[in-house]
Amino acid sequence: MGILSRASYVVRSKINTLLNRAEDPSETLDYSYEQMRDELQEVKQGIADLTTQKKRLEMQKRNLEDNVEKHNEQAREAVQQDREDLARKALEKKKSKMSQIEELEGQIQELQSTQDQLVEKKNQLQGRIEEFKTKKETMKARYEAAEASNRVSEAMSGVGDEMEDVGRAIDRAEERTEEMEARSEAMDELQATGTFDDALADGDEIDQELQQGRADREVETELETLKSDMGKGSSGGTNGADTETETESTDDVDLSDLDDGGTGSNEEIEAELEEIKDDTDEKSN
Repeated sequence: MGILSRASYVVRSKINTLLNRAEDPSETLDYSYEQMRDELQEVKQGIADLTTQKKRLEMQKRNLEDNVEKHNEQAREAVQQDREDLARKALEKKKSKMSQIEELEGQIQELQSTQDQLVEKKNQLQGRIEEFKTKKETMKARYEAAEASNRVSEAMSGVGDEMEDVGRAIDRAEERTEEMEARSEAMDELQATGTFDDALADGDEIDQELQQGRADREVETELETLKSDMGKGSSGGTNGADTETETESTDDVDLSDLDDGGTGSNEEIEAELEEIKDDTDEKSN
């Protein structure tokens, strides 16, 4: 087998496979049924044309028979008038017409025979069409039932193309849901740890630490008050005196005497910080 023959064979096999996949048995049966009905209609049309031709020949035969009778009358009348020449002429015409009648009868007989054959074939074809129609409907019902059963089986087993697409859609939805749940949990965790606060504002972390410090001081103050009420706060006076002395010494600092050089800024911040601490201690005591 040459290359062209092999290529032609492969192409025909591929086309045949595609046609088999695209072919719908129900549509094929309906089309075949319509083709058979068209053939039956053509046979009926042929019988009608043949019968029409036969009727025309029969009409010609009747006209010739009328002429034959007419020529008989002409011959009798010519004999009565002693006109043998006219009688002979009339009989000659009669013979010619009878010859034509005989020829027409043969043609009519042939047409009748052909008509009978066509009618018989038409009846046979019509019977086959009716039989095919019954078989067609049965085959279509069986095919549709098998197709429905196959779809149900594929749906239940999940092996069909549509169910496969549904399965993939469900998997994608589950993956997307898990991703959104994980993202939501991550957002909650980042919100709880203050990560988003740091990104939004620089002072959020400082505010949190200060808030924590205030809470701690409140707890310590309440603890000292509790100890004092229970007679265990003996160290409170000494701490107050030391704090007052420290505050006075801090108030005497002259910030204008600080150097404006490279460390002047840091010294100012430290002095201001010490002053804030002293004021805070005085208020808490």
